[in-house]
Amino acid sequence: MNKRIVFGLLGYLTLATGAAMLPPLILAAMSSHHGDAAAFLLAMFLCIAVTFELERFGGLQGKDNIGVREGVAVTGLGWLLVSILGTVPYIAGGYLNVVDSLVESFAGFSGTGATVFDDVEILPQSILLWRSLSNWVGGLGIVVIFMAILSQFGRGAMFILKAETTGPTKERNMPRIRDNAKMLFQIYVALTFFCAVGYFLCGLNIFAAVNHAMTTIATGGYSVYNSTVNEYGNPYLEFCMAFFMIISSGSFAMYAVSYQRGIKNIWRNAEFKVYLWIVFTVTAIISTDLILEMDWDVGYAIRSALFHVASLSSTTGFVAHDFDLYPPISKSFMMMTMFLGGCAGSTAGGLKVARIILLFKFVAMIVRQKIHPQLINAVKLNGKTIDEGVVYSAARFFFAVVVLDITFAFVMMFDGIDFVNSLSVSVSTMASVGPGFGIQGATSTYALLPNFSKLFACVCMFLSRLEIFVVLVLLTPSFWRDSTSW
Repeated sequence: MNKRIVFGLLGYLTLATGAAMLPPLILAAMSSHHGDAAAFLLAMFLCIAVTFELERFGGLQGKDNIGVREGVAVTGLGWLLVSILGTVPYIAGGYLNVVDSLVESFAGFSGTGATVFDDVEILPQSILLWRSLSNWVGGLGIVVIFMAILSQFGRGAMFILKAETTGPTKERNMPRIRDNAKMLFQIYVALTFFCAVGYFLCGLNIFAAVNHAMTTIATGGYSVYNSTVNEYGNPYLEFCMAFFMIISSGSFAMYAVSYQRGIKNIWRNAEFKVYLWIVFTVTAIISTDLILEMDWDVGYAIRSALFHVASLSSTTGFVAHDFDLYPPISKSFMMMTMFLGGCAGSTAGGLKVARIILLFKFVAMIVRQKIHPQLINAVKLNGKTIDEGVVYSAARFFFAVVVLDITFAFVMMFDGIDFVNSLSVSVSTMASVGPGFGIQGATSTYALLPNFSKLFACVCMFLSRLEIFVVLVLLTPSFWRDSTSW
């Protein structure tokens, strides 16, 4: 591994993190919150200092070629470093202790949206903006930054894209990585803008509209109100949010193709069609359950069910009503949508619908082969034959997620949390959702967790954001040894 390249690229990333703190710094200064302005200023200086320190040991040269090891190291260590630096405004501002600030920052950049703040409404706008920015930057920004910066550095740049992009398949719509970066970023910004306008037209003020738009498109779910959407009781806002949460669960590469070749390509995408089918089917089941079991009005039941299915399936985690009070059947289906997540290549977390499709098709292929041994079968998605390695990779990921969910639940049980709550926290953090059921339910925060479980939740969010195997590779001793084979 060329550590000089790794240090150089990490320096770029820490500098970008400091630059992202400029908007909340300006807002704090304009609001005469001098303590908060000083906290952000300190955080920015720390980012600059870390950048200079990294550049002392590393740097980029014109002929550098990034290998697979460098790509893995930059992806994993970069995300970890950014999340740690993101704690400084919370600690220096006196809002959170070290453990709680780690949870808040990891939850922000991972798009989980979990919070330890019991009352976010007393926080200054600068801190609220930083929380939303961490969601937005973590949603797509790191990927786009590296695709743009590393366009001339060969296969390592593409590996960083693969490591950071979620899902079993990673597609490029254009030959050059820089062009892909520009297209994805333009779509990301455009969706955020239209989302903010929609929220403003539904009655939110400009600050709330922008913050909620950033955390919606990033499927992070941070809000400027304790009760999030329930603060308004606005059906138009809830349907608008549900729409944009569903849109954000679709592949951004799919939107890029549709922009270039026509919107009809969205309806040809098998994964997105299955995702929509899941959303509306589960919505119908939960609506019926709410009507029969809780005697809710039909319109109110559909409204509540659609919003929360969109919220949890997209792993955004916004709350319009206390879904922890739903009947057991409804909560079971909601837990399932949390586990499945959105589409590959979206900002949503979870297992990803594409993997579920591949696994079902793989099982069907095995059954056909048992019946007709001589028949040549292949797994296809969107009319393309999927490489066998991709299918096995989906199976491995499914196995890893299930095992880790159960393992993490048992680990948290040793910290005094009962099994149901432990499993809820594990699934919620591994799926990057945030809220769940029980101890960190719709109206609760992660503040109730013991410190050990909070730190373990950070590990879950770290694993989830990089889809497990990148982090596991970093923990392998042989990875850090010099080898000419890489």
